[in-house]
Amino acid sequence: MDIGMALGLFAIFGIIRYRTNPVDIKEMTYLFVVIGVSIINALANKKMSYAEILAANIIIVFVLVLIEKYWSLKQVVAKSIVYENIDNIKPENYHLLKEDLENRTGLTINDVTVGNIDFLKDIATVTIFYYKQK
Repeated sequence: MDIGMALGLFAIFGIIRYRTNPVDIKEMTYLFVVIGVSIINALANKKMSYAEILAANIIIVFVLVLIEKYWSLKQVVAKSIVYENIDNIKPENYHLLKEDLENRTGLTINDVTVGNIDFLKDIATVTIFYYKQK
């Protein structure tokens, strides 16, 4: 029954993953850590004491806190923008597009990708990527 419970948890979280709106990578990582801890707890045999299980859980949480606080990488944020200066979406004008978007948004942009282009309305959907400000 213990392994059945672990597989059931995994199935539930797997269904949640595919049935909900897209989840941020960081949140998905925490979700899988929760799944892992749940499986460890479910598969703990009768020879393991509650103190050992609790210690393993505390160590996992402590390591996550350390990683989050001290080893956290910069988080890249993506934002979709409707852009009207259609001349700047050409590949040779990439630097002009990036410069114009940086001036308008006030953000330091790492990358820009061009999505849908509507030549009738002279607009394009661009996605900008920048580091999240803390």
